[in-house]
Amino acid sequence: MQTQDRVRVKKVAAAIAASQQHLLAMQYPAGYWWAELESNVTITAEVVLLHKIWGTDLARPLHKVEAYLRQEQRQHGGWELFYGDGGELSTSVEAYMALKLLGVPATDPAMKRARSFILQRGGISKTRIFTKLHLALIGCYDWRGIPSLPPWIMLLPPAFPINIYEMSSWARSSTVPLLIVCDSKPIFLTDPTINLDELYAEGVEQVRWELPQSGDWTDLFLTLDRGFKLAESWNLVPFRKEGIKAAEKWILERQEATGDWGGIIPAMLNSMLALRCLGYDANDPIVERGLQAIDNFAIETEDNYRVQPCVSPVWDTAWVMRALIESGIAPDDPAVVKAGEWLLEKQILDYGDWNIKNRQGKPGAWAFEFDNRFYPDVDDSAVVVMALHLAKLPNEKLKQAAIARALNWIASMQCKPGGWAAFDLDNDQDWLNSIPYGDLKAMIDPNTADVTARVLEMLGASNLSINGQNLDRALAYLMEEQETEGCWFGRWGVNYIYGTSGVLSALALITPQKHQLSIERGVAWLVGCQNPDGGWGETCRSYDDPSLKGKGNSTASQTAWALIGLIAALEGTGKLALEAIERGINYLLATQKPDGTWFEADFTGTGFPCHFYLKYHMYQQYFPLIALGRYQALIKDA
Repeated sequence: MQTQDRVRVKKVAAAIAASQQHLLAMQYPAGYWWAELESNVTITAEVVLLHKIWGTDLARPLHKVEAYLRQEQRQHGGWELFYGDGGELSTSVEAYMALKLLGVPATDPAMKRARSFILQRGGISKTRIFTKLHLALIGCYDWRGIPSLPPWIMLLPPAFPINIYEMSSWARSSTVPLLIVCDSKPIFLTDPTINLDELYAEGVEQVRWELPQSGDWTDLFLTLDRGFKLAESWNLVPFRKEGIKAAEKWILERQEATGDWGGIIPAMLNSMLALRCLGYDANDPIVERGLQAIDNFAIETEDNYRVQPCVSPVWDTAWVMRALIESGIAPDDPAVVKAGEWLLEKQILDYGDWNIKNRQGKPGAWAFEFDNRFYPDVDDSAVVVMALHLAKLPNEKLKQAAIARALNWIASMQCKPGGWAAFDLDNDQDWLNSIPYGDLKAMIDPNTADVTARVLEMLGASNLSINGQNLDRALAYLMEEQETEGCWFGRWGVNYIYGTSGVLSALALITPQKHQLSIERGVAWLVGCQNPDGGWGETCRSYDDPSLKGKGNSTASQTAWALIGLIAALEGTGKLALEAIERGINYLLATQKPDGTWFEADFTGTGFPCHFYLKYHMYQQYFPLIALGRYQALIKDA
């Protein structure tokens, strides 16, 4: 080994050791890892609104939200959907609303700048449906401009072409409570009482309280909505009481013992709003648990209070385990063992909503959060299986039994096109995204390349197998999903770098010779979008603009994803990939901080493409460690 190579080996080893030390120090006493899951300010703004509606605001340090919102306001006056996006209208309106509810006057300089930003972009009338709905709750928007949600939808059986189980899990858990809210059309009094008339660009007197037309076949839904509203005005909504009762029962049955609903803030907030409309008391144990669950998602500092949209301990723990073991920590290290045993305890052995469309599967999956019995997901379950496979636990029989249950459940969740979705089976009625209520285009959960790739990677990495015909269907699905440039779409991470890395990691383990051409095209695309600094980055805007695929400022997490994919596919792809890998590793070494961490401001996680993005605060830590660990194994074997 030459002197230059020895120096490089030492640098990589030092970087790995520093990263390992940082992550080990972050482990919670119970064994898990968990860091902040950041989104835009609307989550916190809506929590302020909820507490004002319930009158529970004085029991929380909501005065600190003002400092948080001021901190997040950008120079142009607006608030962002993701870091550096130039500001987004609906996000800015909700932040403005929250500040007013917190007592900040419209004459405040920050409010003046925000108002100018909002009016330049069309004002409240141009916001999304959910922003308008939140404003309607306090009389700042007219319910006539909100889509009707007939309660009788609850009574449609799963066998019927239209029913709540054709919605994605997140849409379902958020929509069922809104059937109650939209039926009662409440206007709650808050302290202080506010109006937002100054945010109507056309003037509040000129507002047309109606749903916008598209000029295509989807305007049929507007006709239906007018019919629903007419039935409401004449009190002729069929099975209204029965539907409300069914929705209430559904909500109560799906509340966790900890108070959570669906593991996500929108479902929790909407369920709390539904209970308020139904006349529940703030001292009711159901309500108290619900409010406490929301509190558990909050992060409070000395002068700041903000709320996460979700929490990710299972996801973070499984990835950290993989990162530590793959970078050289012993599989039976006490930290790994404690984490592995914690994950085993979190396996969900109850039937959830997935069972409505999947009658064959038996429980055995994992969810994203601490508590979410009804909504385990394929992606988390596959990553947990890979983490447990690497770990050496005291009770290996228990571990293998857990893995077998998870494998059987995942296999039963394969969709008709051959891939896997996140939470449900064959949840792919795309027309639902065209209804007026679905303007976030997130009403369904179809199979995706990134989740499918994770399942196949799990099979190869953990020496597991499924029916050969089903494996062939999955591989054929991935081949169909490859873009003309050679990349794959990333549904749950930004974006094509994430998707391409995942698929390359899978194909390299599952019949790589058969798919060598597809692998080579994926590698060539990744190499081609490497930045001059040696890193990789992709803007969230690539979801809106395909010309931005693989383009953006370098980040630690996206650089790591690219490296993970290239290292997995290195065999047979030649010198070009190796040179790109070396430059990518140099980027990670150069950008690592003295304490072993990396920093990135960018959002590289995806909630709803084009509409909602996430910054996982641990992505910039464990993915680079995985990349460095795999590179270290590569140069040791060379």
